[in-house]
Amino acid sequence: MCYIVLASTSSAEDLGRCSSELMRFEKHPDQAAGAVLLHEHKWYVGSRSGCSCGFRHVMSPELGFGKPVEWLPEEADDIQATAAFTAVVRRLVNAGHKADCVSAWNGEAQQIRTQQVDLSEVPDDEFRFFENYHFVFASGG
Repeated sequence: MCYIVLASTSSAEDLGRCSSELMRFEKHPDQAAGAVLLHEHKWYVGSRSGCSCGFRHVMSPELGFGKPVEWLPEEADDIQATAAFTAVVRRLVNAGHKADCVSAWNGEAQQIRTQQVDLSEVPDDEFRFFENYHFVFASGG
């Protein structure tokens, strides 16, 4: 059992070229949670572990976005991988493309909530995925 992060974009760019040892984009396989994605080009976003567990995640959206804190230990690679994902999305959105993502436990579409995320208000080092949330990205800056 693991987190699955799926993303979509209006850009036809091959995001597989953005892959590294910490993060990889693969053409999106059919997953129930992917039904909420809004755009034509769909991607599975994996981490160094193969699944999407090697990204910053919180189960409770009440914790919101935020920098790593001592009382909630996180791996340095997870922080870097999440920042790398955010940088790709920020670049796409700033270039005028649309992008969204969903994070779900085992890719199941149970009670997915949608939230707008303005990346001009969320620095790369504060972004984290919320379990069972569909993020629709924008950038005001």
